[in-house]
Amino acid sequence: MKLKDAVAIVTGSSSGIGAAIARALAEQGCHVVINYSRNDAGARAVATECEALGVRVLVQKANVAEDDDCRALVEATVARFGRLDVLINNAGTTQFCAHENLAGLDKQDFLDLYAVNTIGPFQMTRAAEAALRAQPIAHVINMASIAGLAGVGSSIAYAASKGALLTLTKSLARVLGPQVRVNAVCPGFVQGEWLEKGLGKERYGKILDQTRATAPLNDTATPETVAQIVLGLLIGGDLTTGESLLVDGGAHLNSGVPRR
Repeated sequence: MKLKDAVAIVTGSSSGIGAAIARALAEQGCHVVINYSRNDAGARAVATECEALGVRVLVQKANVAEDDDCRALVEATVARFGRLDVLINNAGTTQFCAHENLAGLDKQDFLDLYAVNTIGPFQMTRAAEAALRAQPIAHVINMASIAGLAGVGSSIAYAASKGALLTLTKSLARVLGPQVRVNAVCPGFVQGEWLEKGLGKERYGKILDQTRATAPLNDTATPETVAQIVLGLLIGGDLTTGESLLVDGGAHLNSGVPRR
């Protein structure tokens, strides 16, 4: 699809991967909706960067775990731009808990993570369905994780929620064609503040060094490299749907997959 003058919602785009995706879309001439649930200042800073690239921007607060918020986000987008071509379900959350510590998680932890990581993308896609179907070509991209493929990651609850998101991607791809393509991007270890804060600076540095030393490409993903993969799916993926693309520098090819 052509991104110039298209319209994209990027959930959770006040920082990190979501912000990088929003900027990358704006560089292609795509109008963007910056969504946040708490970080108003971050969202407005990203919006300023995108506007400087010559596109129109809407900043909209919404918690994707709330269906009413999802519907309001899509309605505000269509009211402002008159269309919707791309939905990037990027908003996500986790709880860091060692996998062997089964007592460290309870029912509510799973419910909280599923509400944002799995139910949120479903609710957003459902809210956006009519607007996306109105376009001859539209895309939904779900930000999943290697955790959902390999059962690794920041916690078992996180891995389970991302695994469910991958199944959701296939189901939605099956029912939303032919107008809408639905794919998932699965980053491995992503450099940045989010993981460093969650893992702690020392552990983060060790995993980063280990992954760089052992991955076939001797590097790990950054928010910007993940954003470039998203662009590739949007620009060149009109015949691709229901797929999950792993972005980890080839680290999964080793016998031991680094934990996120």
